[in-house]
Amino acid sequence: MSPDPQEKFSQPSKADWELDFYSRPILEPDGKKRWELLITNTEEIKSAKAFRWEKICPAGEVNSIWLAVALKEALNDALEEGWEAPQRLRCWRTSMKTMVTKAAANVGIEVISSRRTFALADWLSQREKDLYPNQKGYMSGPIAPPPARILNQPVPLPEAVRGDAWTFASLPLGIFQEAEEWPIEFRGLLPIKGTFKESLPVPGLRLFSKTRALALAGWLGGLDPVKLVIEENQLLLEAGQDDRWIVTEMTKETAKEAAKALDNSRAHLSGLQFISVQSTPEEQIFAGFWMLRDIPDF
Repeated sequence: MSPDPQEKFSQPSKADWELDFYSRPILEPDGKKRWELLITNTEEIKSAKAFRWEKICPAGEVNSIWLAVALKEALNDALEEGWEAPQRLRCWRTSMKTMVTKAAANVGIEVISSRRTFALADWLSQREKDLYPNQKGYMSGPIAPPPARILNQPVPLPEAVRGDAWTFASLPLGIFQEAEEWPIEFRGLLPIKGTFKESLPVPGLRLFSKTRALALAGWLGGLDPVKLVIEENQLLLEAGQDDRWIVTEMTKETAKEAAKALDNSRAHLSGLQFISVQSTPEEQIFAGFWMLRDIPDF
């Protein structure tokens, strides 16, 4: 018998998860801050749907035991919606890493400390703007800001993965809509949310290596790249939770132009950037291609 074409979930969807388990700016009737668990799947460039899951945690039960039970509930609900269990779970809050890791171990999910949690960042931003202010108990007065992120001292990329050449370049936004169809060995593509002109330039880094392009791409993919930044005359790659790598030294003028391009992306393209890895500039196959975003506080 042939499968029913109307069967809702004939092929379960796959995606990593992004998680935030933290207090919110809302006071419960008992005078304690609300704690909330948010889970979303990592979105691809053409995500047909999203898995989002939320649950309020009593302030007196904020521990790995409650979180493990909640993760089991989320896994069951995800399965009912047609999602396979995630292979990896990204957690960006350093202060919650130990608790999240312990809870996730109980359900067999690997935890990665990473700020490549762009879907979660957008969801949190939307909730902080549109949802929490309308909740009873919302703390509308001045709130102490979270501790500033302590930046690690950047270290040079290992010699074996620096490649033969590099160039800081820009690509028109419109071509990213086709990125899912490109031949890419290691990838990290993102949906483009919002309405933007297709001609807007997306800044990024192109790396070339005739003999080690695939090895370089595999190594970069393992880092979970987050964003490119300019500090003085250095081009840095921020990755994972707090890794900071020196990609290259730039001339003063080149660094100034690159910083301007990255600033323009933050202002007009939600911080969109990219990194590509190819054997040569003419090569039509990408050993690696990642879309990055520079998001404040992430």
